[in-house]
Amino acid sequence: MPNHILRYLFVLAIGQNIGWGTVGFLAVVGSDIAASLDLPPPLIFAGSSVFYVSMGLFAPLLTAAFIRFGARTLLAAGSLGAGLGFAVMAVSQEAVSYLAAWAILGLAGSASLSTAAHIALNEALGARAKNAIGVLMLASGLSGTLFLPLTAFLAHAANWRLVCASYAVLLLGAAALYTLGLPAPKAPGAAELAATGKGAPAAPSTFYLIAAAIGLNAFVTFGFSAILIELLKGLGVPLPTGVALASSLGVIQVLARGFDLLGRRWDGLATALVAGPALVVSLMVLLLLGPSWPGLIGFIAIYGVGSGALAVSRATMPLVFYDRADYARTVTRVALPLNLVSAAAPPTLIALLDSVGPSAVLVAALVCSGLAVVLLLLLNRRRPAASTTG
Repeated sequence: MPNHILRYLFVLAIGQNIGWGTVGFLAVVGSDIAASLDLPPPLIFAGSSVFYVSMGLFAPLLTAAFIRFGARTLLAAGSLGAGLGFAVMAVSQEAVSYLAAWAILGLAGSASLSTAAHIALNEALGARAKNAIGVLMLASGLSGTLFLPLTAFLAHAANWRLVCASYAVLLLGAAALYTLGLPAPKAPGAAELAATGKGAPAAPSTFYLIAAAIGLNAFVTFGFSAILIELLKGLGVPLPTGVALASSLGVIQVLARGFDLLGRRWDGLATALVAGPALVVSLMVLLLLGPSWPGLIGFIAIYGVGSGALAVSRATMPLVFYDRADYARTVTRVALPLNLVSAAAPPTLIALLDSVGPSAVLVAALVCSGLAVVLLLLLNRRRPAASTTG
């Protein structure tokens, strides 16, 4: 891999681990914040929903800024904004200022988290960014591993306000890292754009197919990431076994992302066309075999591979249909439904689990993932001729 791409990946991996690692602090100190502010825990944990909703709402508004100023500028500005959000949270005294801090973090995240990093790699590599995005997703998967224990240490040493203040300072460092570590983007010339081989611009309806396919699969994967242990408990799986299975899922997902990198001739749509049906098969295995060991192991293994590969395809599928500026425009627009789904899926599925039962959750997930496969097949019929894989 060329040195300048390694430089991009090194800087982006550090910055994305900081960005995602810091906003994940609520899992450790949520109860401490609730006690300190004398607010109910559900309201405190609603901060993450405010974060995803605001990130989704603001992302499409930044399209023109990404195209005009480049991802480096917005990555730095977003990191500064996230630092401000944590500073506001550090001094918050009631619900309004606390939730306002999460809204600031959402706005900042729309400029500095995954979408912006993928746009930066697209600026550097164009249609060849798929593998680099996959490598970055592998590296940024360490955020929880690094920051959950750091958050616990800081909270134990002092309190949650020190955690927020420390992360505000750390995000200022991330802004400096982006500014100094990433080169200014070069505007692609006409010859370079012509060489990408996309041909005529994609039809407007193609965007809606992409957004719908990504959203339907994300409803399942984001929802299951939050409720999987409760779902397995509802099926009669003992809690220790459920925790062990859920923990192994993360390892399988990371391995699936790494395996996808070996397919150098695969594009994001080809990955989705394998991973999407894998999701369907995994749900059918659990529905048909139930909480038996073959059913549980088959479900976790197949679901882990499918959901891990889909995480990569969400970022790389638009590369099949769109060139540089159009890629930025597309992924910022996709961020709106994706982040709304991220916020809505866990409470929707947990409500379905509590009111109807685990089988209803599995059937709902099966319907969503099955519809997504149909949409992916329709997208494959629209694949530009130069993008066919062999």
